[in-house]
Amino acid sequence: MRKFILLTVLGIALFSCKTYTEDDKKQFDLQIQEFLKKENITCKRSSSGLYFKILEEGQGEQIRYSDIVSFTYRGTLLNGKVFDEQKEPVEFEVRQLIGAWKEIMLELKPGGKAFLVAPPHLGYGEHELSHIPPHSILVFELEVKNVR
Repeated sequence: MRKFILLTVLGIALFSCKTYTEDDKKQFDLQIQEFLKKENITCKRSSSGLYFKILEEGQGEQIRYSDIVSFTYRGTLLNGKVFDEQKEPVEFEVRQLIGAWKEIMLELKPGGKAFLVAPPHLGYGEHELSHIPPHSILVFELEVKNVR
């Protein structure tokens, strides 16, 4: 039953998300580029629009979509406001993560660390969460602690 409720919530979130136009995505991309320039940070850009920097690749086997990962993270908005920080590891299946985290996890190995800037379509989109306004660009630093 618990798994059914989780899948239902995930399904609602996935299918009720706003579809961003190419112009929307270009505007988010420009905002991210301005942020990175202002902060003097160099990142790679993926085809999805995720900006990332692998700080440490980690060791062992590459993380797979079917893996369960435990990791710590810190999330901020572009203005530097921290909206969430997990100093104790949290554990999720990779396939359950927001788009930005799914994408970066597949680039890492156990012990890996990354910095990423995610446009709204790879984060929470139009959904307003407790400390995250709708359509927010999110900045994360994360570290993979364990993979199984």
